[in-house]
Amino acid sequence: MTRIPGESLLAAGPSDDGLSGGPTIGVLALQGDVLEHLRLLRAAGARAVAVKRTGELDRLDGLVIPGGESTTIGKLAAMYGLLDPLRQRLREGMPAFGTCAGAILLARRALHADGRPAEQPLLGAMDIVVRRNAFGRQIASFEADLDVQGLTGEPLHAVFIRAPWIEEHGPSVNVLAKVGTPLGDKVVVARQGNLLASAFHPELTDDGRLHALFVDLVREAATV
Repeated sequence: MTRIPGESLLAAGPSDDGLSGGPTIGVLALQGDVLEHLRLLRAAGARAVAVKRTGELDRLDGLVIPGGESTTIGKLAAMYGLLDPLRQRLREGMPAFGTCAGAILLARRALHADGRPAEQPLLGAMDIVVRRNAFGRQIASFEADLDVQGLTGEPLHAVFIRAPWIEEHGPSVNVLAKVGTPLGDKVVVARQGNLLASAFHPELTDDGRLHALFVDLVREAATV
């Protein structure tokens, strides 16, 4: 039997669900900072669970797709038969939050850093075009404070690691935050209905406001 990397570490247990009264939100556990996402989702009141198999998708009210390497995550999702079931759940309106590589996977189209089309598995759920590694390689990783529409209080501290940016977006996409670059301001947080995308890693700080925003989005979707 083929095992998914980290399966023993992330195996569901009685204490993994967080608050019993909150929405059930899965974290796609193929690569990336799964445990950190689970922690912040639970702090925001969700029943957060690691998701590794197609049969686990039906019980979810929402899904987080973590960062990592988008091509690898896409290939693993295809290998384990998750791509088409994920696309179907997203077409049905399941809320999703993609961070860094997860934002790329949500996009309808991806570009390499030099603008060439990136041939890779995508979910195609958001009307966005994402440029991979747009800010540069690992050595060009950086941190910035962002004013994010919908978040109150101080700016959100964001950690960008080999991050993408949103190159293009359709009219149904709302831009929630931009970051300044030598090429002008670039979109790094966007929302389209029940879908949320961030170019950075919100799970790498203790500021859980973006996860809380997503949990609220999932709650709202459940009442429609």
